[in-house]
Amino acid sequence: MPTAKQLADIGYKTFSTSMMLLTVYGGYLCSVRAYHYFQRRSSRRQAAEEQKTSGAL
Repeated sequence: MPTAKQLADIGYKTFSTSMMLLTVYGGYLCSVRAYHYFQRRSSRRQAAEEQKTSGAL
């Protein structure tokens, strides 16, 4: 039978691990959103430049 201290240690480690995983997952989601944002921005910029050049001809 685990003692109160052992239960507290297990609870603390479980909580710490879950917070660490949430932080890593949040960072992943943030970086994916930033990547897609910059991809869309560059494709829009390229499309606008193509439209300018085709309109000038």
